[in-house]
Amino acid sequence: MGARFEPVRAVRAYERVVEQVEEAIESGALGPGARLPSERELMVQFSVGRSTVREALRVLQARGLVRSRPGDPNGAEVLPFSPAALHKSMTTLARVAELSLAELVQFRMVLDSSAVLLAARLRTEEQLAAMEAAIAAMRAAMRAAAPAATASPSASASASDHDAFSAADVAFHDVVVAASGNTLIQVCTDVVRSVVLGLIAGKIADAPDRESLMRRSIRHHEEVLAAVRAGDGASAARLLRRSMYDYYAVHLPDAERPALRALLE
Repeated sequence: MGARFEPVRAVRAYERVVEQVEEAIESGALGPGARLPSERELMVQFSVGRSTVREALRVLQARGLVRSRPGDPNGAEVLPFSPAALHKSMTTLARVAELSLAELVQFRMVLDSSAVLLAARLRTEEQLAAMEAAIAAMRAAMRAAAPAATASPSASASASDHDAFSAADVAFHDVVVAASGNTLIQVCTDVVRSVVLGLIAGKIADAPDRESLMRRSIRHHEEVLAAVRAGDGASAARLLRRSMYDYYAVHLPDAERPALRALLE
């Protein structure tokens, strides 16, 4: 049997320019603060036209790698690492890579359980107090929602209570992740959580047993906080994975749930 070849992808000239500059930055050949050659010099070195160079610089700037001003005689400046740039890149990847909801939730279970494992060892008293305050805010939002539901509130009032509960929930996890002390975990968690919640926010808001979901969520958060306070990272991580499975699995097809259950063992 002869060799098998893969289809080739046509590559535009500016993409080759971007690749080489990225490689130079990643290898350390170009460090933060370094300057690229001027547009004219880049045209000579790459043997391309001005429009190609400018498109490459536009892409590099959009990726947060350089700061470029057309016609700058000093050339584009290489920027230092930025969590904001990483956040933007990861958000784009998560949204365009056709990742399934199951994959995103599974990754979030891995990220958050790792964060809480670290938080149980590294948290401060102030961070513990902030976690407790977030849970208290969740309770307050649930109490506000309960009487409103009985009185058949307007959709806007109900949505407001749910938004307050969700904001407090996010605040709790933000403190946990901050307590891990790991910037990369913080960025990845924020990106994945935003994408996941964007996909299912409507389903959660319209759930008929929303108060029951709130109560169960609060109980899970209280259990996680108790484990973090006790310094029991393994238990905190296990509880958090279970909490996320209970919260998200209902929104997944049965065939995709085993991928999440594998993290519960």
